[in-house]
Amino acid sequence: MYTVIGSVDSRALRVLWMLEELGAEYQHVAAAPRSDDVIAFNPAGKVPVLVVDDTPVTDSTAILAYLADRHRRLTFAAGTLDRARQDSMTQFLLDEFDAALWMAARHSFVLPEELRAASIKKSLKWEFTRSQRVLASRMADGPYLMGAEMTVPDIILTHCGDWARAARFPITEPRLADYLTRMSRRPALLRALSR
Repeated sequence: MYTVIGSVDSRALRVLWMLEELGAEYQHVAAAPRSDDVIAFNPAGKVPVLVVDDTPVTDSTAILAYLADRHRRLTFAAGTLDRARQDSMTQFLLDEFDAALWMAARHSFVLPEELRAASIKKSLKWEFTRSQRVLASRMADGPYLMGAEMTVPDIILTHCGDWARAARFPITEPRLADYLTRMSRRPALLRALSR
């Protein structure tokens, strides 16, 4: 049994979605960042936290990789070229999409008001648009980022796409917009969102 700590409106959604895709049993503690429930397992107060056999695992990407490897689904086998390509796509998404969105969030509501620089959002949106063009050229033929099979990067990108829309970062690439529309309809994601 897994326990996922973190609210659905955070990166914890990535973990909840993956567990739904895997059909794994889990408990969900919808705790906010820096709450006592979170700090008990992650002194940094960040979510999500996955608790497995009384051991906390932090960072959504590390959790997704662990679950994919453990269940041998939503991933290519370690040590293969396909896995290297998958890991490359994961890192690209974290560097170019997740990082821009997180920086915008920090300067919108996370940092103390006197440390926020609202003007940074203009450059972040420019980078986000440029990254979409690069991503569109890297997307494989097929319904998923890597081709015929759904993998960890699909969860990360779809979450970032929803986050971008909420943050008013425009989705400018038609291929990406179509992909995000398709992925947002997945039954496992809808189940995770309903928590």
